[in-house]
Parts: sequence; structure tokens; C-alpha cells
Amino acid sequence: MTKRALITGITGQDGTYLAEHLLAAGYEVFGMIRGQAPPATRGKKRPNPEVRLVSGDLLDQPSLIASIEQVQPIEVYNLGALSYVPISWQQAATTAEITGMGVLRVLEALRIVSGVTDSQAPGPGQPRFYQASSSEMFGKTRETPQNELTPFHPRSPYGVAKTFGHYTVQNYRESYGMFAVSGILFNHESPVRGAEFVTRKVSLGVAAIKLGLRDTLQLGNLDAERDWGFAGDYVRGMALMLARDEPEDFVLGTGVTHSVKELVASAFAHVGLDWREHVVVDPSLLRPAEVDQLCADPAKAGEKLGWKPAVSFEELVAMMVDSDLRLLWDSRHDLGTKAPEVASLW
Repeated sequence: MTKRALITGITGQDGTYLAEHLLAAGYEVFGMIRGQAPPATRGKKRPNPEVRLVSGDLLDQPSLIASIEQVQPIEVYNLGALSYVPISWQQAATTAEITGMGVLRVLEALRIVSGVTDSQAPGPGQPRFYQASSSEMFGKTRETPQNELTPFHPRSPYGVAKTFGHYTVQNYRESYGMFAVSGILFNHESPVRGAEFVTRKVSLGVAAIKLGLRDTLQLGNLDAERDWGFAGDYVRGMALMLARDEPEDFVLGTGVTHSVKELVASAFAHVGLDWREHVVVDPSLLRPAEVDQLCADPAKAGEKLGWKPAVSFEELVAMMVDSDLRLLWDSRHDLGTKAPEVASLW
């Protein structure tokens, strides 16, 4: 029988790459969306046409139960979240409901559909569950690099919500024997990253400046350091976690950090420009509580999953800048169909 996977957050960056990875592996892929109409995605018109869409909402328990009953998946990937960290201070309660409580609702739906009780562990054939945890849970880090045993100290409502979801997965695994795991993924980017995220903001800004569409790029904290990798590499790790004999949580990252300033310098250098002539620091873009440095220790993933990133930081930056150069060039010559993230540049 064809393997079936259900993905929440199908229209996001990770949902896009994970769907392509699973389809290539022979899966039948279902994507959960809110409402009836096929949604638009950042940089793409809609999800891969091979992905079958089902209606469901992380805020609505009955819809999650109905979706799982309809699809009958062997794997469920919960990638849905209100995932832009700065906005989580403005919408803290919504972030908690979607990013935090949404995890609980999906796990409850799986438990109910599978008929798992507090005295009955799931037998063979029960769906396996993957939760997209985040390096933002580490927050005010107590040690560097961070691994699976590093204590959490989240510094945003988003980080707090992700921490709640992470511990909920652990609790359901231990209480009900469910095959439920969390991937603690460090920053992973791509050409389909949302335009509000700093990496895409930089790649779009550099492309626009190179093409003469604007003169400056406004950014916040240039000294913040992140462990950045390519999203396509990280979805491989997600699938590998669910393919194991026993459920375990894993950190995925490159183990190398770069500052926002390095990101900016690399992006501008790729198009032959000096970033210092174009970048303006805007204090209004600073976070209320900053996470200064995040760096992964992916040793466990390398040892037990055989996982390691294939795309370097420099290759990732070049990939994103080149993609946005093509996007802006095409949009410039076809203003009627330009992508939403490009509209503000004119």
C-alpha cells in the first residue's frame, strides 16, 4: 500500500520542501489547509499539485479529528505555527493557541482516532507524529553549542509556545507510548522563505538594490548570531526521525554560526556591492528581548540518523539572492503578476 503522510503548515517553507521530499520517496501526501480554496504560498501560486488538500484548523479539535480520520496517515508532520518571532509579542495569545495548544490538539486527535487510552499503548500501524520544535526554545542560552539536553530559556512568546509544544510531545510519548518526536531545528532558510524573515528580507533587499529599485536596506540587530542552514536539508532530517525504530528528539543544525552582519556582507558581495553603503540600522526593528547567539550541536543526529547538511552558508545566501534577482527581474517586466512580497518595492 502507498504510504500516506499528513502535513500541517503545507503552504509554508518547510511544508513545501517536505512535500517534495516525501512525494519523491513514493508517499501520498496530504496537506491541511484552513477553508475551501487552494491557498497561495510565498513565492509560489499553490502547493505541489500532487499534494491532496484537506480542511483542518489547529484551533479546532473536531476538524483535526476529521482530517486524520479522512486521510488515515501513517505519518503526521505538524509544521503549522504562527512562526514569525517579532509578531509573537503583538499576538501573544494567538501564538500560544496556534503554536502551543495546536500541538496538543493534533496529539489529542491522533490519540482519539487511534483509540489510545491511559492504559492502552498504541500497537503496530499507529500513526507516527513529528513536531517542529525550534532553537528559539533555548533563548537565553546557558551553554554553547546547544544539544538535546541543553535547558530551555525562551525569550519570546513564540519560544514559550514552542517549548509548551515540545514538552507536550514528550508527555504524550511517555504517557501513551505514542511514536511522537520533536525536531529542534535551528534556523533554516530558502528562496521560498517569507519576506518578513531576516534572511529573505536581506536577499530581496540586495536584489532590489542591485537592480536599481531601491537604495537602502533597513535592518535591526546586526550582531545577533544564528546557525543558518538550507531548509531542503532539514526536511530530510524530519523524515529520518520518523523512520527510526524508537522515538527520540533530535537537534538539527550546521554547528556553525554567522552574524546578521556576515549574512548581509555575503549577500551584497555576491552581487559585487559594499553593504556599508546601503544598510541602515533601524532601532524600531530590535526585539524587546533579543536572543544573541544560537549554535547547534548536531552530533546525535549525525551519529544516529546519519544526517548532515549538504548546502553551506555561502551557497545558501547565493541561492537566495539569485532567486530573488530572477523574481524581481521577472516581476519588473510583468507587473500584473508580481509576487506579493515584491509589491512593496514599487
